[in-house]
Amino acid sequence: MRAALIFWLGILSFGAEPQYSPLKQVNPGNVQKLVKAWEYDTKDAFAGSEMQCRPVFSAGVLYATTPKGRLVAIDAATGFERWSFDPNPKGMRASKFRNRGITLLETGGVTRVFYGVRQFVYAVDGKTGKLVPGFGDGGKIDLREGLGRPAQTLSVTNTTPGVVFRDLLILGTLVSEDLPSAPGFIRAWDVNTGKLRWTFHTIPQPGEFGYDTWPKGAYEITGGTNSWAGMTLDAKRGVVFVPTGSASYDFYGANRVGDNLFANCLLALDAATGERKWHFQFVKHDVWDRDLPTAPVLVNVKRNGKNVEGVAQATKSGFVFVFDRDTGKPLFDLVEKAVPASDIPGEKLATKQVLPVKPPPFARQQVTEAILTHRTPGAYAAVAEQFSKYKSGPQFMPPSMEGTMVFPGFDGGAEWGGQAFDPETGLFYVNSNEMAWVLRIVPRPGGNADGKALYLRNCSSCHRADLAGTPPEFPSLVNIGKKLSTDDLRTVIREGAGRMPAFSKLGRLELRALVNYVATGANEKVAATDQSLNPVMPYTTDGYNKFLDPDGYPGISPPWGTLSAVDLNAGTIAWQVPLGEYPKLGQPDTGSENYGGPIVTASGLVFIAATNFDNKIRAFDKKSGKLLWQAELPAGGNATPAVYEWQGRQFIVIACGGGKSGAPSGSKYLAFALPKE
Repeated sequence: MRAALIFWLGILSFGAEPQYSPLKQVNPGNVQKLVKAWEYDTKDAFAGSEMQCRPVFSAGVLYATTPKGRLVAIDAATGFERWSFDPNPKGMRASKFRNRGITLLETGGVTRVFYGVRQFVYAVDGKTGKLVPGFGDGGKIDLREGLGRPAQTLSVTNTTPGVVFRDLLILGTLVSEDLPSAPGFIRAWDVNTGKLRWTFHTIPQPGEFGYDTWPKGAYEITGGTNSWAGMTLDAKRGVVFVPTGSASYDFYGANRVGDNLFANCLLALDAATGERKWHFQFVKHDVWDRDLPTAPVLVNVKRNGKNVEGVAQATKSGFVFVFDRDTGKPLFDLVEKAVPASDIPGEKLATKQVLPVKPPPFARQQVTEAILTHRTPGAYAAVAEQFSKYKSGPQFMPPSMEGTMVFPGFDGGAEWGGQAFDPETGLFYVNSNEMAWVLRIVPRPGGNADGKALYLRNCSSCHRADLAGTPPEFPSLVNIGKKLSTDDLRTVIREGAGRMPAFSKLGRLELRALVNYVATGANEKVAATDQSLNPVMPYTTDGYNKFLDPDGYPGISPPWGTLSAVDLNAGTIAWQVPLGEYPKLGQPDTGSENYGGPIVTASGLVFIAATNFDNKIRAFDKKSGKLLWQAELPAGGNATPAVYEWQGRQFIVIACGGGKSGAPSGSKYLAFALPKE
């Protein structure tokens, strides 16, 4: 999604494409004339499905994915489907699937598409839509293999494009955020054979740098520290910049005392070998789920009258850090913040954390009584009563049993849609969520003696002990047995769906007991087989709880979502505007939760959809933030637009998948262009 086009020895590859377009046909003077040029319906939508893919354009073809995980090739001028590849077994029940783009390789007349579905990464011939038989096992590799643990017990997938450097496909993974969890190693495979070429251990092993930031032997049982958000390649330097997430378990770390390198880091790795050049750790011993949520962006900034090539990383907490690409030196000063100690037994937090002095945060940093909602007197009274029960403070307030306000929330601040950088102005465009969440620590039931204990141990941190969940992100399981068959439940638990990891570690009898409990409430006793795989953590959370008013709106005052232009030369916010609205509320410019990123054009425009509820794509003036154009979409455009020119016409394409925050699901790609002359 977010790196430069890569030219190397005749190889053209697209991984994380930059969210910048040099095209100028559509500009501030004519953007109001944009019309729908074509639409392509995947016809794959189902209840709760999403479609987050940013298509990749090459030689008249758009490559994209569908809500069910199919890979499609679309004629870039007409939206006509050229071919479709379906990795799903025939008759398989549709379950939520997330894919945010593909990696395209072109060399010597050969076009190859790499993309992930569940535990596999497939290599597909870009011209025929057929698997490449010489890659891996008949055209695919299993991401669970080669991690030093029994593959069949692991939940590992890939949702975000990797990058290609020379003849290497470099990928990160999505793993479980609870224990047991696979380690999130960064790996590179041969693009031709699928053979593993190098591995960077994000959880250091004996003798490796950073091993002493963990307890002895932690690498054998700890998981996470993965790069799920994508990565960025500087082909000229041969360096891949990799952001990582937190260690598992996300919210309690008594079993991983120490700073926990390389969790929550930006890694600069030699793309040819995987060797570390430099790193920066944003959060030490993370217990706030402060994953780096997005691939970094290659930028050029002015320092003391000189041009400096940098790399900018946006965070969930609402900050932008900027580093020298070669040395990792921060280009703005950092300040250390003292962190209060945790009162959760066994937890030992880092005593200090760092934040940048500049630029200022693009999201508010603390929930106070002054910013509580005043939407109605009743809404204010309700949230004020809730707020009085919770702990609230600046960044890095420890999790607590009373409940701690996390703001910006677990979904940012910045999120996975990525950011855009304009080399002409030095402006960095970032959309942000402004949602508070409540983090409450509770005792975790131990043992695996029966179906209920299995549920409480493995499922309650998301779906709550009473099966009520926190809809729509974490659905209720009450009466789920009336909606899904036991076979369907077994498949979802075994293979995962959406944010839910695969619980492949469960033995046959454990899986049966868990399914029976969820479906019927029957509490079948069973002898546990996975104790050695799942170190029992004494604490968990009571679910992922947004801070909402009684009508389901955010419990704080607007804006609830923003689009900001950050001046990376001056270290200031050039402009900020609300992004999105709630149509049912009838109040303009509130902003809303938004997922998907912007793209900036040389002609002076910033295009973005992303908003959850109003189903719009918008164009803003890149220098002022003035809204210049908007259009209705058939479903929420929770993705990043693609901009390309073909046959003399510039197109803006967006995936309209919806499905976020309970919004209706969609299945169409829409293309906009100026009317034909």
